[in-house]
Amino acid sequence: MMTDVAEQNGSSSGAGGAGDSVDPRTGTREPLAAARIAEIRQRIDEIDRSLIELWQERAQLSQQIGATRMASGGTRLVLSREQEILERFRAALGADGTQFALLLLRAGRGPL
Repeated sequence: MMTDVAEQNGSSSGAGGAGDSVDPRTGTREPLAAARIAEIRQRIDEIDRSLIELWQERAQLSQQIGATRMASGGTRLVLSREQEILERFRAALGADGTQFALLLLRAGRGPL
């Protein structure tokens, strides 16, 4: 686990006394740094919650589109729309954006 690595890295350095151990939650000995890390992590956790909610909402909306399209006799997929989404994410985020967009598309339509 990551905390195990932080503990190992901190304890193997030999710096500091017994009371100067690495905080396993933050990976640092410095109280001010640990407090800043905790503060930043709170914001990361908020962003993660938002991302999860948005992911779920997006998947639901995409599934509604697919169901509506198929119920009206349309195709299961519109490849030009998927390409548009892939390109948008690639342009904004590079190769990782493409991978992210593929996951989003799969969540909305299911695996092919």
